[in-house]
Amino acid sequence: MYRVGAKPYPTKIMQDKLYELISRGERLDGRKPHEHRPLDIKTSVIEKAEGSALVTLGGTKIIAGVKTSLGAPYPDTPNQANIVVNAELLPLASSYFEPGPPDEKAIELARVVDRCIRESKMLDLEKLVYIPGKSVLVIYVDVYVLDYDGNYFDPSVLASVAALATAKVPAFHVRDGEVVLDPESRVGLPIKKLPVSVTVGFLRDKIIVDPTALEESAIDTSLVLGWSDENEVAAIQKSLPGLMRESLLDELITVTREKSIELRAKLMSAVGRIGLP
Repeated sequence: MYRVGAKPYPTKIMQDKLYELISRGERLDGRKPHEHRPLDIKTSVIEKAEGSALVTLGGTKIIAGVKTSLGAPYPDTPNQANIVVNAELLPLASSYFEPGPPDEKAIELARVVDRCIRESKMLDLEKLVYIPGKSVLVIYVDVYVLDYDGNYFDPSVLASVAALATAKVPAFHVRDGEVVLDPESRVGLPIKKLPVSVTVGFLRDKIIVDPTALEESAIDTSLVLGWSDENEVAAIQKSLPGLMRESLLDELITVTREKSIELRAKLMSAVGRIGLP
């Protein structure tokens, strides 16, 4: 049985070939085992969005957009703004993506992006509360997979974070107990951190970074680690069935930390420091 996005090659043959290459420090596409594919980040690509970004990672292309509105806070967080993340795997991106409402893969992707943003404390959500328990900013992040060749997690997180970091949203003020819009002003969101995620694949006793769709058809399983900064993991998601060896945990942390630093440097180059400490 083949996983989403996999190519119709015999899995056992691919596993043996991939393992042989990794053992020699090589990959099917010429990369090293711990090397990401070429990365490109473009911001402000959707005119009508308050923030947007297009991220290309090898053959995988993701676009994310940000819109905001006023709304009521969640009952359990009356002193925080709301974040709502939606993701869609467009049928045009892969013959393995089907039209219709979001399936479990799209829901999983949205949850991973949401967790990376929320648990990293990327945004100071308390600064976006206008009337506690009554009126807050609601931030909508929409993620679309435009083209798929494996690992849509890392570019989706990058696109979402870049869109939020460069967003200019309507300015609201409280006047006489009412929230009013300042039609003359647009402001940036209060950014505290720039989280990134690193996806790795496991094949026997080997780890590869940023697996392609073909590699995803052969690996035992994969894991996504969201890093708030170089010393803090914000999210973990096991995204494919299968087992990973406990002996690989130390290598997993070391490799994903190093790659997260590289990705964050490229992200910061695309969005600027945006007032980060």
